[in-house]
Amino acid sequence: MRKLSIVGKGPAGDLDVSGILVPRRLIISVLTMVAVVIGGVIGYMAFGFGLVDALFETVITVTTVGYGELHNFSHGEEIFSIVLILLGVGTAGYTFSVLIETFVEGYLGGGYRRRKMEREIASMNQHVIICGWGRVGRAIEHNLNASDAEIVVIDISAQRVSTVDGPHIHGDATDERILQHAGIDRARVLITALNADADNLYVTLTGRSMRPDLFIVSRAASDQAVPKLYQAGANRVVNPQDLGGARMAALAVQPHVAEFLDVVMHDGSLDFRLEQVEVYPESPLVGQTLRSAKVHDQTGTLVLAMRATDGEFRTNPPPTAEIRPGEVLIVIGDADQVSSLRALAQDI
Repeated sequence: MRKLSIVGKGPAGDLDVSGILVPRRLIISVLTMVAVVIGGVIGYMAFGFGLVDALFETVITVTTVGYGELHNFSHGEEIFSIVLILLGVGTAGYTFSVLIETFVEGYLGGGYRRRKMEREIASMNQHVIICGWGRVGRAIEHNLNASDAEIVVIDISAQRVSTVDGPHIHGDATDERILQHAGIDRARVLITALNADADNLYVTLTGRSMRPDLFIVSRAASDQAVPKLYQAGANRVVNPQDLGGARMAALAVQPHVAEFLDVVMHDGSLDFRLEQVEVYPESPLVGQTLRSAKVHDQTGTLVLAMRATDGEFRTNPPPTAEIRPGEVLIVIGDADQVSSLRALAQDI
């Protein structure tokens, strides 16, 4: 069953209406109070009261205001009023206590936080959407935090998604409405990290149909799913088991190289980092060689590789390598150096 965070059922049968979690017992108590009032009106009308008089008598009886009766009561009316007072006062007291508990326990406060989060997501641009909050999703979010990326997490489990420390949506990522709620029309990347290949395939297909230009990274649990995910529209497909095996093998053979790459890419303890910088067509670097552009002299970055628009890499490029429009430079440098190169590459 697909769930939408803004309309659905909350824990213990509570009702989630427009972002406000309403306790079931509050709904029951209010409905009971309404039933008592309706019963009182019907009862007094049966004794010959008009509609307005019956309503007035019911209200002053239930609330024990004590304005006085409209006329002298018969024994039957007195007995009915006694029953109405007992039922009405008890119901009103219980309803009032549930209302206080609702505020104290933060039900409406949770609705306020939810609406605040919805506004925060609505204001995001060029953010990353992570579908799935399992071990893989948590690892992705942890590594993305190092790059200061804005992140929205989607998960169908209310218990899991409640542990997200940041913008999140409780819902089914295969539902277009959930992806729209996550701001897929403004997102930079969509990452599908669900457990089942079928779910990742469906999210990938849905995301591609909604945003033909969106960069999509999909998780694959089996080798058979890889070509299907690419066919569905994924730009990159990752098998976490294969990556884990490759890293363990690298640590066994070249541990220092593997650990250095981990530190540069994810740790953040070093000033230097590996970055990719796209060269815009209007950049002054276009048409120049690495030597004539003086990339290292001007910015301090070291160009490790160059990737052309056709996807071909030129690793360890010589000083005579020409910089082409749309090319991506893979560089190493600190934050200021990379920012300087990016300014040149984009002609900012």
